[in-house]
Amino acid sequence: MKVYLEIAIEAALAAGREIMNIYVKEDFQVEIKSDASPLTIADKKANDIINEFLRPTGIPIISEENIELPFEERKNWQQCWIVDPLDGTKEFIKRNGEFTVNIALVSEGRPEIGVIYAPALNLLYFSLVSEKRTFKNHVTAETIDINEIIRSAKEIQPETNSDCIKVVGSRSHMNEETLNFIKELKSTEREVQVVSKGSSLKFCLLAEGEAHYYPRFGPTMEWDTAAGQALCEAVGYSCKFSDSGKSITYNRENLRNDNFIVSYER
Repeated sequence: MKVYLEIAIEAALAAGREIMNIYVKEDFQVEIKSDASPLTIADKKANDIINEFLRPTGIPIISEENIELPFEERKNWQQCWIVDPLDGTKEFIKRNGEFTVNIALVSEGRPEIGVIYAPALNLLYFSLVSEKRTFKNHVTAETIDINEIIRSAKEIQPETNSDCIKVVGSRSHMNEETLNFIKELKSTEREVQVVSKGSSLKFCLLAEGEAHYYPRFGPTMEWDTAAGQALCEAVGYSCKFSDSGKSITYNRENLRNDNFIVSYER
């Protein structure tokens, strides 16, 4: 698994460098996809780079920007990569820095490796779920020594003993169901604070102790959550569909996620 982790980190950093090359330009075109979500040349180029790194592993890839294969072709996969080459395209367009590269390795539907890289913030998060540890490192675009990146990374832990409950919300998505969830937490007579963050950085906030809950009552896809789930599950969080109470699994027939809640269970 460590070899795959190194490959995923290398892929994320290379994609991040290309994203930043485009990000610093004065202007770039924005397309609108069939689901009304935005798409830029950065999404496409980052996806091509990540595919170049991951394809030699022989493990199939599910990516937001790849052609979606029918479930009949996917259903017997034992492993797969799940990739969002640019999570938070809206944040990228707004130029607020809160966008990420997400890469996860899934085995039998469960995340085993998670890598999230925020290139504008020089932040890298990664985990091996089996080792129950998640790490964070400050990585510039020029950093290429993967062994040094892993060696110098700082292990992070969630914060479980706080008088204030912090609920992480999206910069782009806040609806009535989320507000009701927050209202219910407030009924416990503990102070509740909402922490806003874009893209999969919401999962990172939980993993490093900056928030305690992440309720998502709105549409997401498997590539939006797989890497973040790996980071969080490695340090004791559960990522469960709110209606069924079952853990989020991957390479499902329908790649769209139902509503879910991330909370601490260890």
